Amino acid sequence: MLAKLSPRRAVRRHAVAGAIGLAMLGAALPATAADDPQPDLTRFYRQKVTWQACEGVQPPDGLQCGKVTVPLDYARPGAGTLDLALARYRASGDKRGSLLLNFGGPGGSGVSELATSGDDFMDLTDGYDVVSFDPRGVGRSSPVSCGSDPYGGSNVTAGTDETLRDPNAVLRQLKAAAEACAKHSGPVLSHIGTVNVSRDMDVIRQALGDDKLNYLGFSYGTRLGAVYAAQFPDKVGRVALDGVDTLTESVTRQGVAGAAGQQTALEDFLDWCVKDIACPFGQDPRTAREAVVRLVRSMDEDPVPTAFSGEFTGQDLVAALSQGLYSRDMWPSLERALALLVEDGDTRGVEAFATGGFALPGLRQVRQETSPSADGGLVDQEDVPLDNLPAALMAINCADDPDRPTAREITRNLDRLRAAYEEASPVFGPYRLTQVLLCYGRPKGTDFIREKVKNVDTPKMLLVGTRGDPATPYRWTVQTAKRLGPSAVVLDNKGEGHTGYTSSKCVHRKVDDFLLYGTLPANGSSCGSENGVGAGQ
Repeated sequence: MLAKLSPRRAVRRHAVAGAIGLAMLGAALPATAADDPQPDLTRFYRQKVTWQACEGVQPPDGLQCGKVTVPLDYARPGAGTLDLALARYRASGDKRGSLLLNFGGPGGSGVSELATSGDDFMDLTDGYDVVSFDPRGVGRSSPVSCGSDPYGGSNVTAGTDETLRDPNAVLRQLKAAAEACAKHSGPVLSHIGTVNVSRDMDVIRQALGDDKLNYLGFSYGTRLGAVYAAQFPDKVGRVALDGVDTLTESVTRQGVAGAAGQQTALEDFLDWCVKDIACPFGQDPRTAREAVVRLVRSMDEDPVPTAFSGEFTGQDLVAALSQGLYSRDMWPSLERALALLVEDGDTRGVEAFATGGFALPGLRQVRQETSPSADGGLVDQEDVPLDNLPAALMAINCADDPDRPTAREITRNLDRLRAAYEEASPVFGPYRLTQVLLCYGRPKGTDFIREKVKNVDTPKMLLVGTRGDPATPYRWTVQTAKRLGPSAVVLDNKGEGHTGYTSSKCVHRKVDDFLLYGTLPANGSSCGSENGVGAGQ
């Protein structure tokens, strides 16, 4: 779901992720039936990354780029390959190995995020090469696309009165969207998803020369870390997961939880905004909330022209709000952008949020002029499809979820679903419902995550949950910890915002102490908030 983005990047239109022998390799692969021979992946595990200076527009000092080749289909490794883009900052102190980062999404470019937010992870270079990558289907790693927009040109918004009057029209639009995504994405679309990305990470681990995977994952990246722990338990090193995802709730239930979390974040933002005379929604919290609902609905009915001869709809505005509400650090910029829209009809400010103008919650603004390239450089952003982030987000979430609603279930339940989503949030409900239904028409997802990712037998892993997280509710941290079993150690961050590492000094310190020195906090210990923004001491 888009609310689980750890990168604050959203894209246009409803924007909405050494040599080893074969005998040794078998122990590292996911379990299969006893009579099912393991495919020969030796050539992939024999790779070494060749690092070089990143090329392109303003690459950060010290950032190096490279690539790793993985099979398109792990069951048939001879059927084709993919190149995955990587980037790293080299260790400045005594090196204990590499630390792999995933910033979330799903659909977020790890190379771009590392390029723009690397300063926040420089402490970790005291012991590690800090590495990130673009997962398959993302950024410069065979990016998926749905064409002109993430909904495949269907322009569907599933929760409107018009679609409720004709649910079959929704089905036709959803099917058309799925077909457009398949047409524009190519063969990678059939092999996308967290189970395959986890296997890619193990190839990356070996290519980096590490016996164990040391890993820091945010938001969706916590799902990826948990899946890796289940697939490769004997390869788990020091693993920290921040903004913990659910492993059990369906996409539909996740959508309702996400809408409710975003509504709470919106109300917190408006409570803050109305204290400022410049707030475009007045000085009363209740009327401000009503004004936002009216604004979204009016822009859906009558979109606002943009500076680029396009239209900015109410759902585009919801996408912008989704990104701007992830962190209090962005609230002043969001307030100014909304004021420009409300008072002058100027969409440039909100478009900066809705079209990928921001990175991780709590981190800095993304440089729009660069993007990772699979050949080890940084290239112009236009080389990556504009809709890659939402297209990848939908593809990965659908591939990870075995529930696929039938046409009958959609037509029968659409009204009930809309009511549940609008009850969670009159602003974000229809938007999130549309995202959920976009799995219709796609192949059924894997049941591996729900069935197999539990009771992992690994070294201790640190799980960070933030009480005021609008995207990954704290209860998901508790539930996932119980599911993973005794290996999971929970750190309770009594702050706000999505994830805690970049907003809480306390969380930052405890995560670094674990990753660098192996020092774990006691299970259930906490970080307190500072001025209500989660910057614990």
